[in-house]
Amino acid sequence: MNPASALQTPPLPAPDATMMHRETREAIDAVAHQLARNDEAMGRLVGMLHKYPPRFVVTCARGSSDHAATFAKYVFETQLGLVTASASPSVSSIYGSRQKLDGVLYLAISQSGKSPDIVNHAKAARRAGARVVALVNVKESPLAEVAHMVIPLQAGSEQSVAATKSYLCSLSAILHLASRWKDDAALTEALAAVPEQMRAAWTLDWSPLVDGLVDTRNMFVVGRGFGLAAAQEAALKFKETCGLHAEGFSAAEVKHGPMTLVGPDFPLLFLTQQDDTLQGTLEAAAEFRARGARVWVAGADLAMPGALPACAVRHPACTPLVEMLSFYKAVNALAVRRGRNPDAPPHLNKVTSTV
Repeated sequence: MNPASALQTPPLPAPDATMMHRETREAIDAVAHQLARNDEAMGRLVGMLHKYPPRFVVTCARGSSDHAATFAKYVFETQLGLVTASASPSVSSIYGSRQKLDGVLYLAISQSGKSPDIVNHAKAARRAGARVVALVNVKESPLAEVAHMVIPLQAGSEQSVAATKSYLCSLSAILHLASRWKDDAALTEALAAVPEQMRAAWTLDWSPLVDGLVDTRNMFVVGRGFGLAAAQEAALKFKETCGLHAEGFSAAEVKHGPMTLVGPDFPLLFLTQQDDTLQGTLEAAAEFRARGARVWVAGADLAMPGALPACAVRHPACTPLVEMLSFYKAVNALAVRRGRNPDAPPHLNKVTSTV
């Protein structure tokens, strides 16, 4: 063997031949499967929550799962009126501080269920009196063993380092829990329609975003309310799959400091949903466009420069679940256009072991 040939970079797959592309498409059926398979388990969990109403909710997660936890905060606080806060695993794993969690719902979210700091913090939460529920894709995992109750994500095998199916299934599980807990027929019906809306979202054309970001080095992704977690998740995916430095911001926070970086040709992606956050988010997008920034805005029925198509949904909380499917397909294509394999980002592993 020629020694030089062993050092050659493997050829890049075509955009529609990556594991990320395949697994994103599989998320449509995974969500439908999850909603059907988990209904009985959700009923048992909601029965427990009605019998022992939590004082508040604590979430614990890392990476994409932590963005799902941010989504849970907005869902639980807007739909259930329950204060929801994110735990810092290092408080127990590094500092050894005991938390006062008696009567709290502790929601741990993980694809693998193996990250040591998440597992150890969940153990500490259970010892502190919390009722621990795990949303986890691998049912036979250390995190599942710690929990009082496990809600499987039902995403199936996920091999690409860039999580897509497990993230989308985390969002659907959170909405499923909220709809059953609140006994909200409108949200339940809206969620049931999501798989078909995701199927339609898969066909939408976001190529203007791909074409516009091929040579980009820095950008912002902006959302608000239910869309904030989507903005954070999109920024992470730009970084890990495309080597593009992106930061996610709330449309309310981007004017507090970050906007000073936005000048002519600076790229921004806005993610919107049809609720009371829409007008303010569109006004922020227009302000940046007036400065000469390159602006794309994803949303249903938008007539403006840089509009990216999105499917209309029956409840605004369902928007990120549908919109992110279109985004994942686009960012996968962008990674390949930028000469990177989205399935194998440099220096990253599928399971991150953080203490």
